[in-house]
Amino acid sequence: MNMLNVPEYVRTLGLQAKQASVQMARADAATKNKALRALARKLRAVGGPLAEANAQDLARAEGAGLSAPMIDRLKLTPKVIETVALGCEQLAAMPDVIGEVIGMKQQPSGIRVGQMRVPIGVFGMIYESRPNVTIEAASLAIKSGNAAILRGGSEAIESNKALAQLVSESLAEAGLPVDAVQLVQTTDREAVGQLIAMPEFVDVIIPRGGKGLIERISRDAKVPVIKHLDGNCHVYVDDTAELDMALKIVDNAKTQKYSPCNAAEGLLVAASIAETFLPEIGAIFAAKGVEMRCDPAAARILREGLHAPASSVVDAVESDWSEEYLAAVISVKVVEGVDEAIAHINRYSSHHTDAIVTRDHMNAQRFLREVDSASVMVNASTRFADGFEFGLGAEIGISTDKFHARGPVGIEGLTSLKYVVLGQGETRS
Repeated sequence: MNMLNVPEYVRTLGLQAKQASVQMARADAATKNKALRALARKLRAVGGPLAEANAQDLARAEGAGLSAPMIDRLKLTPKVIETVALGCEQLAAMPDVIGEVIGMKQQPSGIRVGQMRVPIGVFGMIYESRPNVTIEAASLAIKSGNAAILRGGSEAIESNKALAQLVSESLAEAGLPVDAVQLVQTTDREAVGQLIAMPEFVDVIIPRGGKGLIERISRDAKVPVIKHLDGNCHVYVDDTAELDMALKIVDNAKTQKYSPCNAAEGLLVAASIAETFLPEIGAIFAAKGVEMRCDPAAARILREGLHAPASSVVDAVESDWSEEYLAAVISVKVVEGVDEAIAHINRYSSHHTDAIVTRDHMNAQRFLREVDSASVMVNASTRFADGFEFGLGAEIGISTDKFHARGPVGIEGLTSLKYVVLGQGETRS
C-alpha cells in the first residue's frame, strides 16, 4: 500500500473497513468476547516493546517542548495499561446488545412493531495525545460489532502502532477480520481530511482532542460527527452542604488530575457558607499551587482569611468563567443560591459535567433537572464522568451533543435502532 498517495491509502482503509463491518455485524457474542479477553491478556504481557515505543513518543514530545499536561496524557504507565485491560474484560463480561429487540407492541392491524439494536457500521476516530484511546476505541468497536479506522496524533504514533498490533493479533486469534480495527499509519494531516469526507465508507466521525481539532472536524466533515468542544466543568457547594464532604469533592474534582476534560474548572459557593468554606478550600488549593481567579466577593474572603501567597488569588475577568484551563487554575464565584448557580452553569459551562454538593433533596433534584449538561452529579466528583467509571467498560469519547449519544459514549452510543415488523400475513386496507 502506497502511503505517499494519502487519498488512495485512506480510501483503501475505508474499503477494507466497510468489508470487515459486514463480518463484525454478524459475529456472535462469544467470538467478540474472545477477542476482548485476548486483547486484555496481550496488554498485560507485552511489557518491554510497548514501553520502548511509548518512551520514543515521550522523548520526542519533550524535545518538541510539549506542555506538561500534554506529556502526561502520552504516558502509558502500568496503571493506564491495567485500566484499559480491565476495560476490555469489563466489556467482555457485559451482555451483547446487538440484535436486542425493544418495545415490541401489537398494533390494531395485527402486526407487531419494535426496534432492533444494530451496529452503526464504520466509525472513524480522530484523537490527540492519549494512546490509551486506541484500546478504548478498538475494544468498543469489537463489542459493538462495528469496524473502526483510528487516526491518533503524531505525538503518539509509535505507541499507537504498538497497541494497534496487539488489536490485530487479538482479532486474528478470535477469527475476526483484522481489518475491523485499522490504524492510519501516516501522520500526514491530509489523511484526516480524506477520512472525514468518505460517506461511502464511514458512517460517523468521532473527534477527541483540543477545541481546534474538533471545530475543524465539525466544519469540514461530510459525515455525521459525535463531539464535545470543551470540558468547562463546575462544582457548586450549596448552603446545606456537609463541608468536609465538599472539601474532599472539590479538591478531588480539581487536583486529582489537571489534564482531563472532566476536571473541575469552576467553583461556585453559596454566599451563606462562603466565609467558612472558601478559606478552607483556598488553603488546600494554595498548598497545591492552584491559582484561584475570583469574583470580588470570593477574592475579598480569600485575601482576608487565607494565609497564602498573594499570587494564589487573582481577580477574574469575564473570559475566566468560560475557560477550560487544563491546568492548576480554577475560577471561583460566590452565588446567592441554587438559582444563581444553575443560571451561571447554563450560561458559561460547556455542558459536559457539573456537580452539586448538598443535603437539600429539593435543591439536588432541581440541579439534576435544570442543569443542561451531559452528566449532572450530586455529592460526587466530576472526575467520575468517564465510561469506565460509569460501568460502560470504556468510552469512545464524551458527547455534549443532544441527539443519539450524550455523555460518555459506550456500546449503545455506537449502535443504531431500526424498526422491525413481525406479521402473519397482514395487509393494509
